[in-house]
Amino acid sequence: MKKNYRIALLFNANKAYDRQVIKGVGEYLQATQCDWDIFFEENFCTNLAKIKDWVGDGIIADLDDPDIKSLVSTLNIPVVGVGGSYENEKDYPNMPYIGTDNKNLVETAFLHLMDKGLEHFAFYSLPDGPTNRWAAEREKAFKSMLTRENYSGSVYRGNITTAESWQYDMNRLADWLQRLPTPVGIIAVTDARARHLLQVCEHLELMVPDKIAIIGIDNEELTRYLTRVSLSSVGQGCKAMGYAAAKMLHQKLVTPVDDTLSVDHQLAQLPRIIIPASKVFERQSSDFQAINDPLVIRAMHYIRNNAYNGIKVDQVLDHLRISRSNLESRFKDERGHSVHQEIHNAKLKRACQLLNSTTIAIAEIPDLCGYPSLQYMYTVFKKDIEMTPKEYRMINLLE
Repeated sequence: MKKNYRIALLFNANKAYDRQVIKGVGEYLQATQCDWDIFFEENFCTNLAKIKDWVGDGIIADLDDPDIKSLVSTLNIPVVGVGGSYENEKDYPNMPYIGTDNKNLVETAFLHLMDKGLEHFAFYSLPDGPTNRWAAEREKAFKSMLTRENYSGSVYRGNITTAESWQYDMNRLADWLQRLPTPVGIIAVTDARARHLLQVCEHLELMVPDKIAIIGIDNEELTRYLTRVSLSSVGQGCKAMGYAAAKMLHQKLVTPVDDTLSVDHQLAQLPRIIIPASKVFERQSSDFQAINDPLVIRAMHYIRNNAYNGIKVDQVLDHLRISRSNLESRFKDERGHSVHQEIHNAKLKRACQLLNSTTIAIAEIPDLCGYPSLQYMYTVFKKDIEMTPKEYRMINLLE
């Protein structure tokens, strides 16, 4: 009779990282149709007190959580761990393991900012602690990149924010930001920390990305909806991690253990897979362009934030208190096109982003991008992109 395996997932799905890993496990189940009965708490969080009494055949667990790591190390059933990568080999657990490549994540973010022409860099991390070892690894990777590329940089950890400490913590973050040389590229250890940066920059009127370019790590969907400036982020291969973890556990369940091997030999044969970053999801927060003219920088910042309100060139001139001929000359020197073209480009880019990354009805997008009508937006797309908005959305969905 075919055996049904009882498998527990020990994750806390209030985190984007854990949710994506779980999706990867699900993709493996769907692809292979393996006979697993999945146990997962109904609130999608791990209850360690209850899991001790659970009787099953295998576990996939988040070993970035020290309490979960401690628990599974005492169990006598197959366990596959999921977590961060480590610079020191001795930091890995003695069990099959799937890790996200912390060094590669930071290097990918760093090179993205460096390729923009930035020469000043900073890192917004997390305080030291047993649950933040992965953050410490990313901080080490940032410092290593600085040394390798011969740059200097700044690291700020701050505190774990709470409702009570929020204003104090944001004030301290503001103090740090204002001390940084600009233009500067900042890597946030997570998208959640990147959101802090975006909000504080807005309060301080620090221009993003013209003075401060920001990139997070996670590509967390929820965070994208909670900031006015769209956040660039490095995607982790979390679904690939979950898929690999499920495949690894399945292999352990169906492959007999060779009891003739010594314990040391068995440990030496423990499989380990490190998954690199998926890619950079570039959005407005890191769209830095090396421009020397401060008036052009101010104009571009104003256009980015107001093009969708249907502004014309006259509103840009009023904001800067400058003549049209003066600003047009400066734009031609720095950008190679007119102020009107810059406004046009900003609207079109916004429309493309909404079509590409949201399910907002096409009929609603013209109003969100400053176009007078849907027909007008269709005319712009046919002229500039040589396809309709609907065709553009379909092509990106297929990709």
